[in-house]
Amino acid sequence: MSKIKVVIIGALGMDFHVFNTIFRDNEKYEVIAFTIAGEQNIGTIKNNEKRYPAELAGKLYPNGILIVSETKLEQIIKQNGVDEVIFAYSDVSHEEVMHKGSIALAAGANYCLISGKNTMIKANKPVVSICAVRTGCGKSQVSRAVYRYLAEKGYKVVAIREPMPYGDLIEQNVMRFSKYEDFEKYNCTIEEREEYEPYIEQGLVIYSGVDYEKIIRKAEKEADVIIFDGGNNEISFYVPDLQFIVVDPLRPGHEIKYHPGEVNARMADVYIINKLNSAKAEDVQEVEKNLEKLNPRAIRIRTNSIVTLANGAKLRGKKVIVVEDGPTLTHGGMAYGAGHVAATQNGAIIIDPKPYISGALKKIFEDFPQITDIVPAMGYNEKQIKDLEETLNSAECDLVIDGSPIDLEKLVEINKPIVRVSYDIEALSSPTIEDIIDEFEQKFLKN
Repeated sequence: MSKIKVVIIGALGMDFHVFNTIFRDNEKYEVIAFTIAGEQNIGTIKNNEKRYPAELAGKLYPNGILIVSETKLEQIIKQNGVDEVIFAYSDVSHEEVMHKGSIALAAGANYCLISGKNTMIKANKPVVSICAVRTGCGKSQVSRAVYRYLAEKGYKVVAIREPMPYGDLIEQNVMRFSKYEDFEKYNCTIEEREEYEPYIEQGLVIYSGVDYEKIIRKAEKEADVIIFDGGNNEISFYVPDLQFIVVDPLRPGHEIKYHPGEVNARMADVYIINKLNSAKAEDVQEVEKNLEKLNPRAIRIRTNSIVTLANGAKLRGKKVIVVEDGPTLTHGGMAYGAGHVAATQNGAIIIDPKPYISGALKKIFEDFPQITDIVPAMGYNEKQIKDLEETLNSAECDLVIDGSPIDLEKLVEINKPIVRVSYDIEALSSPTIEDIIDEFEQKFLKN
């Protein structure tokens, strides 16, 4: 019997997890290639191809597996007689999911989406999973709040984050971060550091990598409880004992328009409706109405997203250039983030960055027209980091507002003061995150 030929379309994250949990060492299938979504992994693939290493691919792939641009999908299907295209990445509109499906179907392949039931790994310790309906909703704020509260109760807590590994996949297969030096150890890009640095700053331990079975088995050796901090709007990689889903009323309607965010919404134990202090009342109402249709049994928690300037900085009347989290602005579709909010609230004059944009950043502004008066902290490669540095240094302003999750001063040399913006959540009413965790504790940690 001939093998079923498969292409997995992804974005350097969920695609590898789907391969590891379903296709690796599975004699029924032959994985012809991974494809990579250029709109989500800008600048990560050189010469339009790389390889998933043989050391991670299992016994069936002694030469590894080709990774190519998704633009070659139709060509690969036809040239190799591909039977199935597996969609395996996140933060994509329902419409776009099916545009990609149409390419696969027209080229002669079936088009498949994989249920989390088939990819979630069962941990040996209780798992609190924090996922979202879109990237940039505030998952990590919630994850850190849950982590801190459990740690305050005396439990050993470890977080596991699902970002995209951009470097040497063998070296990054299982990563543990507890100090800044670990970023150098694993040669992390800005995009990767964004996911880990806020934990390190608060003295927390976080794991990440490629093989999430190996990651959980290592992490649970030092933990009483695991926090899964999902990437984008990804489905949890682990079977959750408690599932928080974060929702963003600044993007009303997105909870029913994006994949797999709607899947998450339908699976939630608890909704966290965040950023209420920045949202319009009518947008909050739309979100609440949609959540009621999707999953009326889920508990709802309502929170503000609070921004704070480092060292009590004064911005009133100062001319500033604002830097924000890259993915939130690009495929996340946001026009601003915490840095812009902080600058506006504190009376700063936000300059137009476009006259100063350097190199590859120019194309980012062309490809994502909602980005107008802020700079995305792009750092998938050294060229992008250099372009960011040149842009900020050439800007005619008094200050740089750093609204990204990382400390820019540790990565780039800037010729003007940088003011960091931190952000956290604030409960508006009961129930709170702490209330829910208290119930979780009684059920899963007191036995």
